[in-house]
Amino acid sequence: DYLASKNIAFTEKLVDIDEAAREEMSAVSGGFLGVPFTLIIRDDGTKETILGFDQGKINSTLGIT
Repeated sequence: DYLASKNIAFTEKLVDIDEAAREEMSAVSGGFLGVPFTLIIRDDGTKETILGFDQGKINSTLGIT
């Protein structure tokens, strides 16, 4: 997994079997239910959502290379 290879802590939620996680994802994503879907919550509480696997956006949001 990409985040694990960068030593980034994360929580994986299996929205296909976890109804609460699916509802949370739908609320945060504006109804998008495709995977992968990444939600990054910054220290200041702001949120960044990433639809699909976008390594460049993940890197820039987290400030990593």
